[in-house]
Amino acid sequence: MSEQTKILKETSENRSESSPDDSGSGTMEEMPEDTILSQLTSVNLVPFIGQRFVSQDAAYEFYCSYAKQCGFSIRRHRTRGKDGVGRGITRRDFTCHRGGYPQLKPTDDGKTQRNRKSSRCGCQAYMRIVKRAEFDVPEWRVTGFSNAHNHELLKSNEVQLLPAYCTMTAEDKGRVCMYAKAGMSVRQMLRLMELEKGVKLCCLPFSEIDVRNLLQSFRNVERDNDPIDLLKMCKEKKDKDSNFRYEYKIDSNNRLEHIAWSYASSIRLYEAFGDVLVFDTTHRLEAYDMLLGIWIGVDNNGTYCFFGCLLLRDENVQSFSWGLKTFLAFMNGKASGTVLTDQNTWLKEALAMEMPGTKHAFSIWHIISKSSDWFSVLLGSQYEDWKAEFHCLYNLHSVEEFEIGWREMVSIYGLHGNKHIVSLYALRAYWALPFLKSYFFAGMSNTFQSELINSYIQRFLSAQSVLDDFVEQVASNLDARDQGERPKMLQKAPKATLKTGSPIESHAVTILTPYAFCKLQEELVLAPQYATVLVAESYYIVRHHTKVDGGCKVLWVPQDEFITCSCRHFEFSGILCRHILRVLSTNNCFHIPDQYLPMRWRDSSSTKPVRGSAGKVQLLQSMISSLITESMETEDRLDVACDHISLVLARVKEFPTTADGIDAIVYNSPGSFILPDVEDSDSIAQSFSGNPQECLAFAKLKDRKRRRRAVPCCGQLGHETENCPMVGDDVLNSDGVGFL
Repeated sequence: MSEQTKILKETSENRSESSPDDSGSGTMEEMPEDTILSQLTSVNLVPFIGQRFVSQDAAYEFYCSYAKQCGFSIRRHRTRGKDGVGRGITRRDFTCHRGGYPQLKPTDDGKTQRNRKSSRCGCQAYMRIVKRAEFDVPEWRVTGFSNAHNHELLKSNEVQLLPAYCTMTAEDKGRVCMYAKAGMSVRQMLRLMELEKGVKLCCLPFSEIDVRNLLQSFRNVERDNDPIDLLKMCKEKKDKDSNFRYEYKIDSNNRLEHIAWSYASSIRLYEAFGDVLVFDTTHRLEAYDMLLGIWIGVDNNGTYCFFGCLLLRDENVQSFSWGLKTFLAFMNGKASGTVLTDQNTWLKEALAMEMPGTKHAFSIWHIISKSSDWFSVLLGSQYEDWKAEFHCLYNLHSVEEFEIGWREMVSIYGLHGNKHIVSLYALRAYWALPFLKSYFFAGMSNTFQSELINSYIQRFLSAQSVLDDFVEQVASNLDARDQGERPKMLQKAPKATLKTGSPIESHAVTILTPYAFCKLQEELVLAPQYATVLVAESYYIVRHHTKVDGGCKVLWVPQDEFITCSCRHFEFSGILCRHILRVLSTNNCFHIPDQYLPMRWRDSSSTKPVRGSAGKVQLLQSMISSLITESMETEDRLDVACDHISLVLARVKEFPTTADGIDAIVYNSPGSFILPDVEDSDSIAQSFSGNPQECLAFAKLKDRKRRRRAVPCCGQLGHETENCPMVGDDVLNSDGVGFL
């Protein structure tokens, strides 16, 4: 082991044992520039136990830089978990490129494999990272590190010849493509890039041969024939499947300028689950210098579904506007309720023009992934504290709390005038949860979901050599996922198990998908930890049992089956929050009202929507309720009812059932209560001052007329719960509760 490696190892051990308070990074601003640079290139590049990264790729790049400094390269080794299954990958090992031993591969013809000399010698150097989650934000931490090599380490002028370091980034490939269009020679490109990067002669991470190979791959693409071949392929698909849709635009030089396409299965999925949309535009096809946009969503089982794909030559407002118009035409003019994108100014303007009724939000994942570059050096040892404070602000419930907390954060960390802080605050309505809680996002706005979405998109980026091959690759990925991976994932999904014994839980498990039920169950398990305080009629304060003030405001009108909470969790995710569940259980409500079990989270096998008039459905339900009540009077009545019902049921089963329930009329349960006049509803509405939509919902209650509906106990009309003969019976509780 070289002396340099020993010094780096000792430094890593000392750092892992020392506390953050003793690091002395708070005085970095007073050090001269050369001293700061030496610390960044020596101490900060040494891995240590407990070190954190925002992603696997960030950890890989860090360890790769460290390995290059020491004189070796690394490779990805063992993993725990799998992308798209369960929690995904939860552990990753990076090892020295000489780790392990070569293995002879068996041959079918029985010939002896040629014994090639291998560089692997069983080196034990490695770095292990494990996935953790703090503040509902996943991050990767170093849990194991060893720099013990059993081989000689390379010198600085030798290490760059390793294959792992002869790579070109996407930015480098883009520059080579641009220089080639300008007519520059390869040597001129290399010299210019050396000057731009500030490196010595012949010290770029790639060689002249790598640049020539890249240019040759570009020439093999035959761009002039690509539009013809691609459009021919799309036409063939259209002839085979009339529901396949595509649109394109050719420029004056007969070059493909824009193209978008969608499949029949994608259009059907969008009809059912197009209420939330993710439009990712962070990837490019470098060989064609075209931007790649992918529309995806999430179904009722929590799995991602592909809606459409887009290739744009230019990245501007007009291009994005064309793409959005084309996508809406594919989906029969149906615009999504909410859409998540990255921070793209041109896309933001195009969405405002083409989809004005859609709520546009920025993915928090893109913001958090950039925060380290923005603030880690600026804040130094305070960066982790600032990060925790930022997550707390992001997850607040009210806008007022966010505004106060933001000002305090800027003041504490001295971020006045910072351009990134100013930009984040100006765009706070696009990313901060207090401003987004009133809109439905199906749980796709958190960072963990964003990371899974990025893994899903990577499946479509493996074929970039020929453009029509890329389109075929997308189609094959969809077919493989629909026919193989998706059924396997549904089979591996854990079966729903009851944990609380609550009738609400027993009711929900028969209606919701396992994914949605698990989300509801998480809230139901935590509900008993909260106390309810009745402030006024139908108005509750729900707070954790350890707190004496604050809490969420819940308005519940049982006569109209209307309930809402100031935390806006149901509006945001479609799942009832713990505060509402606590109020329902406290007031002996044993079933969740039908309108609070959204169709997009229901299991397709649990209910079959009925085509027809919603009024007839309500009439049928009222008649059945009255039939049960009348039949219970005598034994003869009960026998006659059973005989006739069996005949009617057999007659109904003779009619065919609906094959597709997407466009079926979905009805809500008829009201079972009498809506009383809400006293002092203005004061109650004013107490929900966090969102104007809340005040609007509560103001409607005041104007709603008193209605007489069927009593829940007997199902008959014409009287109220107070004078219902069945409520007065000794069989029921004297308080007349037990709402269903």
